[in-house]
Order: sequence, then structure tokens, then C-alpha cells
Amino acid sequence: MTSHATPVRRPIPQGALRHTLTHLLMPLLMCLGMGLAYLGAFHSPEPRELKVAVVGSGPQAQVLAQTLKDRAGDALDVRTLPSRDAAADALRHQRIYGAYLAAPRPELMVAKAGSDTTATAVQQVFTKAAAAQGAPLKVTDVAPLSHGDPTGQGIFFLLVALSIGSYASVAVIGGLGAVLPMWLRGLLGAGTGLVISLLGAAFAGPVFHLVDHDLAGVWAMAWLYSTGILWIGIGLHTFLKRFTTLAMTVLFVMLNFTSSGGIFKPDLQPGLFASLHAFWNGAGFVEGARSLVYFDSLDLGGHVLVLALWAAAGLGMLALARLAERGRTPAAPAPAEAEQEIEETVPA
Repeated sequence: MTSHATPVRRPIPQGALRHTLTHLLMPLLMCLGMGLAYLGAFHSPEPRELKVAVVGSGPQAQVLAQTLKDRAGDALDVRTLPSRDAAADALRHQRIYGAYLAAPRPELMVAKAGSDTTATAVQQVFTKAAAAQGAPLKVTDVAPLSHGDPTGQGIFFLLVALSIGSYASVAVIGGLGAVLPMWLRGLLGAGTGLVISLLGAAFAGPVFHLVDHDLAGVWAMAWLYSTGILWIGIGLHTFLKRFTTLAMTVLFVMLNFTSSGGIFKPDLQPGLFASLHAFWNGAGFVEGARSLVYFDSLDLGGHVLVLALWAAAGLGMLALARLAERGRTPAAPAPAEAEQEIEETVPA
């Protein structure tokens, strides 16, 4: 005779459901934020005051420029430039993204290294102008991309790798390292940034050949960029604890990747992301690397200044956190809590 034991139904621990639902809040907020940020920035790229030029000094150039402006409205910011050399110089300084020469045959000058997607958008505009002349459009690239980065987006994906390595490390240093003095956590942040930047330099150079010169400069900017993120995150951890991951995702993924100019320049994006591009650290790295590798370091100083100011903000956060922790009794973090925080640092 076989007897079957009745399974024992364990009672649900008090508060377990509420605890689970509370922890579900963070991934749901991340989903909401990612959808709003990425779709808001990328779902419908349209020219907004896209800077282009018509090359020529006579009445014909003036009429063509005005006609383009009238037809495009707010989509284009059209000017005239007197010569081919002036147009090439403006393209290399990224003051314009396309220069059209109507004679002797239709030709469009672009700088694909500044943004391949923007060059494509400009080409679409002037293909119609060339068609009106009954001739095919010749495209001349004054800043060609490297062979290892034919789409021009390799620097953006390098930014993604640097960012994820940096903000994910914050949970370890801020959580498990919370018993360490703040100066030591700051040094750990700089050391971790060094390792991450060396990995980035390896990806950019010998591994994938994204850049073919000035690799040392790209590495230095990567170290400054990564260390700035780490210092900000370590300082924030004192105040936000396990919600630091959410804050870091907002700052250095949602707002950072979308405003970096790595996929679309601000001239093809909505106003919020176009505005952030002027001073966000991801844009500083992407545009700084482009300037160094493709544009003879033109305007490089401004981009490095952006990265330096973010690193300075990180030092400020460390100082504020140290003041907040002064007088507290150091307490070892609960291992379960610290490990849970690390697990919640999901690369996005």
C-alpha cells in the first residue's frame, strides 16, 4: 500500500509581496526612461536648422540659397560661401555639414567623419537640386572615415563600452567599498577609470582599428571621461545608496548616449537632446575623439574642457560625500544588500 505525503504549503512571509513589488519599481522606471529617451531622440530624425552652404559669390548663388531656404523652411540654415577653399574650411570646423557647387557641374562637399548620417541627410537635400539641373550629383568627402570605422559610429560604441564599465563599477566601489575612506574610494575610481580607458584604447586601436593615429590622445580622453563618471557615482552613492544605479543610468545612458552625437548630430534631433549636446560629457568625448582623429584637433580644447569640468564635478561630489559621512560611525555594508545592488547594475 503506497502512501502519498500531503505537500506542506508554506505561508507567504509577511511583506514579501510588497518587497518584491517595491524592487520591481527600478526596472520598470528604467524601461520607461529608456523608451522616452531613445525613442524621443532617435525615432524620427529630421533636419532642424541644418547648416549648409551654396558656394559662389554671384547673384545665381544668392538666388539658389534663398530658394533652398524658402522651400526648406526651418529645416535648413542656408548661407553662401565665396570659394571651394572656404567651404572646405567650414566643413572641417563643422560650421556647416554640406556645401553645394552648382557649376560647372553639381557637386556636394561633405565631411562624413563629422557624422555619416548628417552627410546622408544633406545629400538627400541636394540630390533634388542637382536633378533640377538635369545632372547627377558628385559627392566629395573632405574628411573621410578610417577603414576600420566605415560607418563612423565606432567611436559611439566605444563610448557605450566606456560608460557601462564605469557606471557598473560604481556599485562595487560605492557598495562593497563603503567602509573605505572617501579618499581611497576616489583613488580606486581613478584606477578603475585607468583600466577601463586602457581597454577602450585597445578596442579603438589594435583590436578593431577604429582610429589609425593619435590613439594616445583618445586614451587620455577616455580616462578623463571614465574617471569623471566614477567619481560622480561614488559621491552620489553616499546619498542615494541602491538608487544610485537608477541615477547613473539616467545621467550616463538615457541622457548621455542620446545627446552624444554618435548616431545623429543635434541638427537632426529634438530640442532637449540638441541642447544637451553642447555640454554633456558623452558629446565631449565623441566630438573630441572625432576632432583629434579626423579634423586635425580643430576645436579640441572645448571638448576636453567639457570632460575636465565633469571630472571636476566628480571631485566636488566626493568632497560633499566626505562631508556628509564625517562623524558617522563606519558600518560594514550588508553583503546581501551590496551584492543585490551590483546585480541590479544591468548594462543598458
